[in-house]
Amino acid sequence: MPSILLSFLELIAGILLLFSGGEFFIQGSVALALILGIPQLVIGLTIVSLGTSAPELFVSVNSSLNGSDSLALSNIVGSNIFNVMVVLGGSALLRPLRVESRLVRRDIPLLLAVSTAVWGMAASELITWQFGVALIVALIINTTWEIRTAREEPQKTQEAEPEINIEKDSTSLLNAGVKLLGGIFLLTLGSRLLIEGASTIAGLLGISEAIIGLTIVSLGTSLPELITSLVAAIRGQTDLAIGNVIGSCLLNQLLVLGSCSVLSGGSGLVVESLLITKDIPIMVITTLACMPIFWTKGIISRGEGGVLLGLYMLYIADKIIPLTLPTLHTAFKELVFIAISLSITIIIYKTIAYWLRLRKRSNN
Repeated sequence: MPSILLSFLELIAGILLLFSGGEFFIQGSVALALILGIPQLVIGLTIVSLGTSAPELFVSVNSSLNGSDSLALSNIVGSNIFNVMVVLGGSALLRPLRVESRLVRRDIPLLLAVSTAVWGMAASELITWQFGVALIVALIINTTWEIRTAREEPQKTQEAEPEINIEKDSTSLLNAGVKLLGGIFLLTLGSRLLIEGASTIAGLLGISEAIIGLTIVSLGTSLPELITSLVAAIRGQTDLAIGNVIGSCLLNQLLVLGSCSVLSGGSGLVVESLLITKDIPIMVITTLACMPIFWTKGIISRGEGGVLLGLYMLYIADKIIPLTLPTLHTAFKELVFIAISLSITIIIYKTIAYWLRLRKRSNN
C-alpha cells in the first residue's frame, strides 16, 4: 500500500477515534461527577464544555510533547477559524440564530481580548510557559465567574440542565470509570494516529505541518463542535449552537494553548512566522467580525452564515492553490482581496444603518 494512502487512512482513523473518545469521555465524566455529587450546573459549564474540546486538547498536547509545535499551534488557530466560519455559518444557514445580549456585552469581547492577547504572545515567535500559566489562570477565573453568574439565574439554569438519572451504586461507578478511561484511551490513540498521519502527509507532499494543522487536522478535531451546533440549530436551540462555538474557541486558547505552553517547559512553543503574520490575525479578525454581526438586530441571518462559509472556502483555497495551481495564485489573491473588502463594506454598512435606526427610534 502506498505510504501516502496509509497515512490518509491513519488520519481518518485518528479522527474517528477522537470523535468516539470524546463521546465516551463526556458520558463517563458526567456520570462520575453525578455519582460524586457534583452539581449539574458545574458539570455543564466545565466537563461537557471540556468534552467537545478534548480532541483539540489531546492532539495539540501530544504534538507539543513530540516536538511538533507547528502542528499543535496550527490546530488551535485552525479550529477557532473553523468554529466561527463553518460551525457558526453552517448553523445560521440551517436556522437564523438569535443572539443573547450577554454574548455581545461579555462573551465576544472576552474572546476578542483573549485572541488579541494570544496574538501578542505569539508575536515574539515563542510562547513561554509563563504565558501558559497566565492563560490557565484566566480560564479558572472565567469558569468561576460563569458558575457564579449561572447560580444567580436559577430558573434559566434549571431549564438548561439535562435530566440525568444515575443510580449511585458500584455498577454505575464501574461503568462511569470504564467509559472515562476508555474515552481517554481512544483520545490518546486517535490523537497519535492523527499526528502521525498528518506529519507523514506533510513530509511526503513537501508542505509544512502548519498547513496540515490549519486544514485537515483542525477540521477533524472540530467535528464534535460542528455536529453539536448543527443539531442544536435544527432543534431550535440557537443559544446552545452559538454558546458551543464561543465556549470552544475560549477553551482552545485558554486551556489547550495554556496546557501546551506549560508542558513545553523552558523551551516554550516555537511559532511559525506564517501563523503570526497571517493565520492568527485572521482568527482575531473573524472574532472581531462577530461583534457587528451579533449586534445588528440580535440575529445571525442565513445570508451572514453564507458569507462566513464562503470566506472559509476562500481561506482554504488560499492554502491549497499555491501548492496545486501556483500560476493562479496571484489572480486568486486579488479575488480574495475583493471578496474580503466587499464583506467588510457590507458589515460596516449594515452596522451603521442599524445604529442610525436605533438612534432615530430613541429620538422619537
